[in-house]
Amino acid sequence: MNTLQIIFTASMAAWFLSEFLYKNMLKSGAGDRKDKDRSTLNFLWIAIPFSIAGAVISSEYTEFPISDEVRILYLGMFFILTGILVRFIIIRSLGKYFTVDVTIKRDHKIMKHGFYRYVRHPSYAFSLLTSLGLGLYLNNWISFIFAIVPPFIAFSYRIRIEEEALIEQFGEEYLEYRRQTKKLVPFIY
Repeated sequence: MNTLQIIFTASMAAWFLSEFLYKNMLKSGAGDRKDKDRSTLNFLWIAIPFSIAGAVISSEYTEFPISDEVRILYLGMFFILTGILVRFIIIRSLGKYFTVDVTIKRDHKIMKHGFYRYVRHPSYAFSLLTSLGLGLYLNNWISFIFAIVPPFIAFSYRIRIEEEALIEQFGEEYLEYRRQTKKLVPFIY
């Protein structure tokens, strides 16, 4: 096993472990409005492991390379590591306001600084960057589709549900923030 494969294996383990810990440690509290999630957390926990498994398995059994150059592996690895690390930083920056289920805290405020100045859902954006990295690292078009499409669909559903809850809670303040920022990609989408 070469160095890049070792880093890939370690990063996949770190990705799974971090998401498992987030799921088990960052749930809403007893006094929070928890009735907003509409099973988006369950949907994510089905879509993302399915996506990863489908991407890895299809890379083992099919050969539809995205590129003949080894640089794609390094670019994929860079996106994986960046996605995991920056998502962790974003989650830390939200502190008690970050929960894995769609929740409105009692003293909830709209975050509008840092990454949130440019995109409304940076945590999801960097999770999707990790998925993009996986697709590129596996260097297979079928793997790439598996890596990107299911998480994108799951996060799109979650964003819709989350934004409904935020509009219900904050009304015009959130609508104005939404008009000024993009969903996932600064200045683009």
